Amino acid sequence: MAKHQARKRFGQHFLVYDAVIESIVRAIAPAPDDVMVEIGPGLSALTQPLLRVLKRLHVIELDRDLAAALRRQWPDDRLHVLEADALKVDFSRYGTGVRVVGNLPYNISTPLLFHLMPYADAVRDQHFMLQREVVDRMVAQPGDHDNGRLAIMLQSRYVMYKLFDVPPDAFDPPPRVVSAVVRMRPLPANRLRPVSEHAFALTVQKAFAQRRKMLRRGLGSWAAHVPWDALDIADSARAEELGVAQFIALSDALLEAGVFGEGAVENT
Repeated sequence: MAKHQARKRFGQHFLVYDAVIESIVRAIAPAPDDVMVEIGPGLSALTQPLLRVLKRLHVIELDRDLAAALRRQWPDDRLHVLEADALKVDFSRYGTGVRVVGNLPYNISTPLLFHLMPYADAVRDQHFMLQREVVDRMVAQPGDHDNGRLAIMLQSRYVMYKLFDVPPDAFDPPPRVVSAVVRMRPLPANRLRPVSEHAFALTVQKAFAQRRKMLRRGLGSWAAHVPWDALDIADSARAEELGVAQFIALSDALLEAGVFGEGAVENT
């Protein structure tokens, strides 16, 4: 592919180190019949080695010049190019058992992770390269300083593994931060679930809005409706000390107390 000038508005940093590319492809472990979607193929660093194994690959590329170059390089029956913003794509178009991969632009990585959550039932796994700081926040455990809204929301839906770091000089142009590769596998249908996903999301958001405060203060007027002893949450507990199960119990208790009003129960 011809030389392409990285565009800051798209957050483009192109992976160029063969050893890193090989490590990522090895972690993905593609099989010929996999239904795989690559977000942000860029200059085909992952696209080419994936197509050596896959019968067909779907890619989503926002940059029209890169999308055109990809179409010239491979026929549609090998590489299907969707020229679109991944944040606006309905991933149900790819069916079930989908494997999603990509070197995600840092400027959309967190919104994209949340955008993909509603499609998790149709996804087999996701392998992404992200800013290391984001990956550390994704896999944080209760009591960790990095434990926050991102960890709780994603861990309610996925089991995640930080695989390895990637140095800045593996990219052109090199970013100012270290990257990392993460594996995300959706939890099964029998996972622990809140009565209301909406109430759960609101509870987590409010709890971490003032994360330096003790939870009983951070929840404001909601705190009076929580059976703290029954939920085994200490008086001095802060939001970062809780895990997914405790947040589910907390949101269910608030829902039962009528904090969210009518219409909050949308999943049974």
